[in-house]
Amino acid sequence: MTDIDYDKVKAAAEGYRADMTAFLRALILNKGTSCQEEAKAKLIIAEMNKLGYDRTEIDGLGSALGYLGNGPHLICFDGHIDTVGVGNPDNWTFDPFEGYEDDVHIGGRGSSDQLGGVVSAVYGGKIAKDLGLLNDQYTYMVSGTVQEEDCDGLCWLYLIEEEGIKPEFIVSTESTDHAVYRGHRGRMEIKVEVSGISCHGSAPERGENAIYKMAEILLDVRDLNAKLHVDPFLGKGTVTTSEIFSSSPSRCAVADGCWISLDRRLTAGETWQGAIAEIEALPSVKKFGATVSMYDYKSKAWTGVEYGQECFFPTWVNDESDPHVQATIEAHRKLFGEPKVDKWTFSTNLVATAGRHGIPGVGFGPGMEEQAHSPNEIQWKDDLVQCAALYSVLPSIYCQNLQH
Repeated sequence: MTDIDYDKVKAAAEGYRADMTAFLRALILNKGTSCQEEAKAKLIIAEMNKLGYDRTEIDGLGSALGYLGNGPHLICFDGHIDTVGVGNPDNWTFDPFEGYEDDVHIGGRGSSDQLGGVVSAVYGGKIAKDLGLLNDQYTYMVSGTVQEEDCDGLCWLYLIEEEGIKPEFIVSTESTDHAVYRGHRGRMEIKVEVSGISCHGSAPERGENAIYKMAEILLDVRDLNAKLHVDPFLGKGTVTTSEIFSSSPSRCAVADGCWISLDRRLTAGETWQGAIAEIEALPSVKKFGATVSMYDYKSKAWTGVEYGQECFFPTWVNDESDPHVQATIEAHRKLFGEPKVDKWTFSTNLVATAGRHGIPGVGFGPGMEEQAHSPNEIQWKDDLVQCAALYSVLPSIYCQNLQH
């Protein structure tokens, strides 16, 4: 296997700085929240074709896939191409989709979360091709995946379970601020419902107000958060109320129903069954006979395909000593110096690949976590260049290490 000239790799990545900037700005301009990613998917396919990818395709759910080489070790660089919405436009100092750039930054919705990762992955493959790093040991794969913001990992459940695509390991290109990430907490979406009896609002004592019942449940949920398990690496499990709804015959009547949504983050050692049982065991839940369940998700992709899953997204952790993690650390060390090894606060598509299907995973991507879902979102041009350089050498390092 050819020795890698790391200075030449960095120079090659730097040579594509302007191309990556233009590509990212075009992706931002094409907008697209979950299930609305068609323009971006087709733009990614066009870019990969322009760069000489051996094969490109759009899967049934609408994700853009590209391949270089045909070796047995399928190594995938994944990034989701949907974004959250803009939120309050008054909180932005520039147009979220026209964006802007200066010598250092690229601004726009999705610049860090997480279109920049897709840009670096696409150009990482091009650099590997330019420098003769592709070989018969591995296939370089890029996936620009859909619907992550609505249902993280759904796109990969479809790729694995419906289309039979199962890489040897997956690099998530979600933002890591130059660190190598090897895990994150899981999550689930829980619904708690309580019933009441309506009556005229002028005589509330004749009914049972479901909102008042829920008020007691809310306080118990708040207190439960402080008691949840703490893992030394991933940190603490958490629970918080994210939504509240009620039903009533009118604004002049006592509420006959109330339900809430809970965002439950699962650390290592916690299960979805245990999380449901914890809510069911709350004194107020038992007192009022509340119903506790897990939400389901189903939506129609931009391709017209409808697909769904339960709203449980498993925790995952890989050991620092695992070959794919060590290869990523080595790539960083040889290009840029010793990396920090850490974990995400939020969750990623790896909930499906690593969490459900046990496919090894690692994270390294341009940008910072704190930019995700924030107004005035920005990406750093240096990050795009450095991540593309690392992606271009990682498969070769991984395959070399397997031979030793």
